[in-house]
Amino acid sequence: MISHRAMMLPALLLGTAALAQTGAPRRPQPVVPTARPWANQALSPDVRAGQLIAAMTRAEKLTLVFGYFATDFEPKKYKAIAGSRAGSAGYVPGIPRLGVPPQWQTDAGIGVATQGGAAVKRERTALPSGLATAASWNPDTALKGGAMIGDEARRSGFNVMLAGGVNLMREPRNGRNFEYGGEDPLLAGIMVGAQIAGIQSNHVIATIKHYAINDQETDRDTGNSIIAPAAARISDLLAFQFGIERSDPGSVMCAYNRVNGTHACENPFLLTEVLRRDWKWPGYVMSDWGATHSTVAAANAGLEQDSGFPFDTEPFFGAPLKAAVERGDVSAARLDEMARRIVRTMFAHGLFDHPVSEQPIDMAAHADVTRAGAEEGAVLLRNEDALLPLSPSVKRIAVIGGRADKGVLAGGGSSLVYPVGGNAVPGLEPKTWPGPVMYYPSAPLAAIRRQAPGADVRFADGSDPAAAAALARDSDVAIVFATQWAGEAFDVPLSLGDQDALIAAVAAANPKTVVVLETGGPVLTPWRGEVGAILEAWYPGTEGGTAIANLLFGRVNPSGRLPATFPRSLDQLPHPAEPNKGDTHYTEGATVGYKWYDAKGLEPAYAFGHGLSYTNFAYDRLTARASRGGIVATFRVRNTGARAGQAVGQVYVAPPSGGWEAPKRLGGWRKVPLAPGAAQTVSVAIDPRLIATWDESGRQWRIAAGRYRVMLGASSRDVGQSVAVSVPALTLPAGWRPRP
Repeated sequence: MISHRAMMLPALLLGTAALAQTGAPRRPQPVVPTARPWANQALSPDVRAGQLIAAMTRAEKLTLVFGYFATDFEPKKYKAIAGSRAGSAGYVPGIPRLGVPPQWQTDAGIGVATQGGAAVKRERTALPSGLATAASWNPDTALKGGAMIGDEARRSGFNVMLAGGVNLMREPRNGRNFEYGGEDPLLAGIMVGAQIAGIQSNHVIATIKHYAINDQETDRDTGNSIIAPAAARISDLLAFQFGIERSDPGSVMCAYNRVNGTHACENPFLLTEVLRRDWKWPGYVMSDWGATHSTVAAANAGLEQDSGFPFDTEPFFGAPLKAAVERGDVSAARLDEMARRIVRTMFAHGLFDHPVSEQPIDMAAHADVTRAGAEEGAVLLRNEDALLPLSPSVKRIAVIGGRADKGVLAGGGSSLVYPVGGNAVPGLEPKTWPGPVMYYPSAPLAAIRRQAPGADVRFADGSDPAAAAALARDSDVAIVFATQWAGEAFDVPLSLGDQDALIAAVAAANPKTVVVLETGGPVLTPWRGEVGAILEAWYPGTEGGTAIANLLFGRVNPSGRLPATFPRSLDQLPHPAEPNKGDTHYTEGATVGYKWYDAKGLEPAYAFGHGLSYTNFAYDRLTARASRGGIVATFRVRNTGARAGQAVGQVYVAPPSGGWEAPKRLGGWRKVPLAPGAAQTVSVAIDPRLIATWDESGRQWRIAAGRYRVMLGASSRDVGQSVAVSVPALTLPAGWRPRP
């Protein structure tokens, strides 16, 4: 039920006030059914949904397709409606007469977020950033992280989690890159898909987002992503396809931007032709908050749920949709289909059979999960003369900058999780949306002191480079923390600003300088040749300080690999100028990330897939054979060093005679833990679509006959052995997927 206090615009929403003013007779209330056959758990979700829809009134169907913001919002004089979870992202009322539960929606992919305007903040566990999880190259780590935040969502009373994000990193300055899975469609799709599967293991619906080509924050509400459909199919859309296949997300969230001229949330190509016709996906599409721009066009294009009122300019799926159905502009059958997809998904993911309630959370166990994720996702970019790991017996350590005495940085916007203990550095600007700037209270300085109890560990905040250099000169090792705050609704420079000069000054004073980066994505590193070591920690989550210290002192061996290329300079990017408003022409097509660098012969600062270890690995004995339309590569991995560690054997594939968007594509990988001296032989199945081109006119994948080159290496630029394998010609339908 919608209370008078809850909604300032009742007539706009459902037209009830207008009906009362006309004196029209009140319709009799529908009766409560004596039996609910859809409650039978032995029936399929499709059968149950069909039975339930048949029992619904039109008003009840309209209830399901319209969602509300669940937090008071003073700028629009909006009060959250009764029944919503205070301070949360969204709420869709239930239908008590039929036993349909409400949908309680929480942001986002890092953990259970609280809206910035909420009077009381939920203190929850934050995972490392999505990009950090992708950097682990370990789907099991993503699965465990997703299961953990899904558990917290469920125990916080939520049954819908607005995660995870799989937009490709076309624009490294995108403020939301930290939420996503990097620049390669296979890596992003597999890693984000694993996280979604973990979330949904808790009987919580997850969304895959932001669909699609939503690759910058500048002008995000009206910006127009222009890309050839065939190029989209083998890049951004392929990442979604892989993610959907591996997780069966209950919902797809359509994006703010336009795609080839049409807003994503009313785009028939995206919502109907690709999702439903080609991929046969059975779930429902929800809009991002404020991303709906019409009633008839959106409903008929394939949008099922208009989310987050009052952020749209009108309540498009409130009274306007009711009127559109009555006029026949949106058919009654289409409304049935919209409601059916929603309840079918609720049945499939257990929302009826496993109702949520608030429960205690094992915060200590969850801290272990996020710490392990931060450790596995950190990437050791440089380690000259084995400067790392540091010895616990080191005598004098300088810790400089990055507010390392207080905590570790988090990304801004709707995904922000409020930690136990609150913000370690309150009051930084911006204090409100897309802020606040948040530092999680896991201080690297304190963690470093715990690792080296006999050392003199001194801190300088970095505001005075000369003083920082003097401290470094008087120390055995200097550790500089450099940060880049990024978030929703804005894009960011790749330069670290004044921190570049700080790092250079410290490195000049002490060549044994370690730089720890806490960034939303790749940054420029003009000082990289002057420092001894670089550890990219990303946004490491609520146990980030402990994780960083464990890595620096070798309690954990770094095993992360870059999910995105670090450029040497801005002029290496496909679009060196800052992100623009209006039309963005993605003339590079599917040549994204490392593929661009390969195609143009550019040498990056750090390549896709790069990452060092405190041990050494060898990759050899590569063989390849054609199999089920694709290729199976088999190889051996050996730990040739003195420490246990995790190798990441990466398999790339090249076409017989060109014709692709780039010289090679990532075909697969295996992450292998190995003791010193140990070896393991592993196999990687290369999906047939990764050796195909997309035929837009025929809506199919085409594999050309010929000898493909399969390459084995430690990164996209560190490729060693290669072999050739003959593959016959093959055509696959648009919705082809591997057998389970």
